[in-house]
Amino acid sequence: MLLREITSNDQIDEALTWARKGKDVVRKYRCMGGMRHGRIVATPGQCYARIDPKKRANIKRMKARLGKRLIRKTKRTKRTNPASRRVQAMNKSTRRRK
Repeated sequence: MLLREITSNDQIDEALTWARKGKDVVRKYRCMGGMRHGRIVATPGQCYARIDPKKRANIKRMKARLGKRLIRKTKRTKRTNPASRRVQAMNKSTRRRK
């Protein structure tokens, strides 16, 4: 438990957003601070959690090895997967208008 969680008045600084978990569409949080600023996480507490250096190094190596392939696969999934398309539509409707 973090001091921030104890002292806060049940006020969440993180923005709610829709995300895909497998074939399901679920609610997640976009970090507004901490080490994971801008990232989408399952719980607000994850925004301020320590980053595991071993996992970070592993992902860095994997991206160096498979970067272009991952990008192509991700783009295809976002274009064709019905759950991904639903997530895009739901997030577009909740976006602030200028």
